[in-house]
Amino acid sequence: MTSLFHPPFAGFRRRCALQCFHQQTNSLLLVLVLCCFGKPTVASAQTWTSNGPEGGYIQALAIDPTTPATVYAGTPGGGVFKSTDGGASWAAVNSGLTNTNVFALAIAPTTPTTVYAGTIRGGVFKSTDGGASWVDTQLTNTVVQALTIDPASPTTIYVGTYGRGVFKSTDGGPWKAVSTSVMDARVVGLATAPTTPTTVYAATAGGGALFKSPDGGVSWTPVTPVITRIAVQALAIDPATTPTTVYAGTSSGDVFKSTDGGASWSPPVSTGVTQIASLAVDPVTPTVIYAGTLGGGVFKSTDGGGSWIAINIGLIHARVVGLAIDPASPTTVYAATPGGGMFKSTDRGRSWDPVKTLTEPNVRALATNPAIPSTVYAGTAHGVFQSTDEAGNWSSSALPSNTDVRALAIAPTTPTATIYAGTAHGVFQSTDEAGNWSSSALPSNTDVRALAIAPTTPTATVYAGTLGGDVFKSTDGGASWSPPVSTGVTQITSLAVDPVTPTVIYAGTYAGGVFMSINEGVTWNVVNSGLASTNVRALAIDPVTPTSLYAGTFGGVFKSSNGGITWSEVNSGGLTNTDILALAIAPTTPTATVYAGTSGGGVFKSTDGGASWAAVGGLADTLKTVFSLAIDPATGTVYAGTYGGGVFVLECTFARQLIVMDTSCCQMPGPASGSFEQNICVASPETRLFLDRICTFPSDSNNPCGQAGPNGCAVCWSVPYTNYCHVHDDPNNPTVCAYEFE
Repeated sequence: MTSLFHPPFAGFRRRCALQCFHQQTNSLLLVLVLCCFGKPTVASAQTWTSNGPEGGYIQALAIDPTTPATVYAGTPGGGVFKSTDGGASWAAVNSGLTNTNVFALAIAPTTPTTVYAGTIRGGVFKSTDGGASWVDTQLTNTVVQALTIDPASPTTIYVGTYGRGVFKSTDGGPWKAVSTSVMDARVVGLATAPTTPTTVYAATAGGGALFKSPDGGVSWTPVTPVITRIAVQALAIDPATTPTTVYAGTSSGDVFKSTDGGASWSPPVSTGVTQIASLAVDPVTPTVIYAGTLGGGVFKSTDGGGSWIAINIGLIHARVVGLAIDPASPTTVYAATPGGGMFKSTDRGRSWDPVKTLTEPNVRALATNPAIPSTVYAGTAHGVFQSTDEAGNWSSSALPSNTDVRALAIAPTTPTATIYAGTAHGVFQSTDEAGNWSSSALPSNTDVRALAIAPTTPTATVYAGTLGGDVFKSTDGGASWSPPVSTGVTQITSLAVDPVTPTVIYAGTYAGGVFMSINEGVTWNVVNSGLASTNVRALAIDPVTPTSLYAGTFGGVFKSSNGGITWSEVNSGGLTNTDILALAIAPTTPTATVYAGTSGGGVFKSTDGGASWAAVGGLADTLKTVFSLAIDPATGTVYAGTYGGGVFVLECTFARQLIVMDTSCCQMPGPASGSFEQNICVASPETRLFLDRICTFPSDSNNPCGQAGPNGCAVCWSVPYTNYCHVHDDPNNPTVCAYEFE
């Protein structure tokens, strides 16, 4: 007997449970099968799950000094992540953290459940329960670059801001500005001396570079002229043996050292790279210092900064912006990277292993591969990630490091699909499923924000919309591009090609509304009649009825039923005045099922072509902002790329029906008889099959065809369309054949 769940289909239902409703109709048994997560449920109770991609932008690190297996990571967009097992597993701890752009972390040394998080334009947040909850300390509208805590008085905290100087609080808020006019207000680093904690050092971005306060911020003086006007980007102080020893890493790649609290400095020692971004001193062996660089990975000195060597075995990311050493076991070192996630060494940097359980938080673009079901690509600020198992596992591609990907598109006509990535440096393409990438002929300084492909050309015709408002066109798969055509606006945010009439292209723009070309992009005209909001961030064309066009705007969703000539608002159900960032249409139903990704509200779904909307699966309760959406046409799985949480997956998006015929029907060989056809002809134009075998249904209802089942069974449909089906034995009755479809 053949199993109900065949291997090619098992991945789609690996976390699903079945709920069956039986209805005997003549010789036909109908079984309704609904997918859910963990328990039987109805389709409206679907939930989202997340599993990557792994990596991400880690900006800040902090280790609990009393329980060093507890590690915190600050991310821009993902907030704070916490591990209690030395990085083996992580969980976001963001309750109350209303700004998730975290660039600095600090732990109170004597009360380590007290944690501070410095954010970009959100000031400082404080947690007194190890990150379980956060409160805003009311340093409002402030870009925080650095934090340091007085080790003798852990309620005293200093904040380095970009543009407002240094602030100080003696009780975790309120705050008092303590910098002076002699200082540059752009403070990028802070450090307090462990034995004389009223001594504070501040690194700034401008002239003067490094300043020192001997009295807890009351007064500040620049250090000796040797490092005046050099951009100091990292500070570290010997934590134990000689607390007057200070190290300063600079933008030139040099490390300066002072053994007298900054009164004098030794000549700089170069690491051989361009910029030092982070420094850390071994608390047990303070002659061992680590330097994280922007381009050279990690360097190490074992002689107090006298010489440096690169230690990058296993460290596949060259930019290291944060370092942290386990105070109880200094052989363990963590390295934070902007795009490659976190790495960990347990042998003082001799070798590194990636910490695989952190998620790349910000996914700007998504695309599914129609030729390979369950394959999805995620475009991030640090390249493209690929999953071949419905976002269960991810691998990073070979796109150049830190390539900011804003758009993805896949050419469906090639034997091996070509993937295109729109970046701040033009278009890259891969013909081997993201294994290797090459730069297209588009000028490398072209900031591409949108991509679209004409679906009917043998060699892909690719359109690229840019930050400058231009649209480029390639008719040879990116080998060459026509001169750009300007729409006259500042930014192209989205592109869509009519699947039936590919000479018609639409462009969504920032503040300019929707533009339309009827001649393959040669000329463009504004089509904004009825479009109340002209800040358009997403476009989607109904694949069944291409004259139906949807625009996601900063005023909700608008729909055109006449190819963009006129528009009407379709926001009933909670989308009025909502910022829409992404749209996707399920390619299976005549009345379009449309998904809308929002800024602040998760994902909404309409099953009636936009007439009404409802939130889907509670994503707004988890991570609210959705940058991108994609639907796998082979499985119906919906993917959401979020700001702060990576890719979320909504599986089992369609109810499944299982047709089980009695023995006499199943044993019928060859094409079915007319009476048999009547018994099983339950499919309708609304039905779409997403299963293992392709069944071509006859366009002529008088010319039925038979599909052989595993027992030689045959089945016939007479509806005029092509769909997917799966024929197998009924697992509960080996004498019966079952025909499953969606």
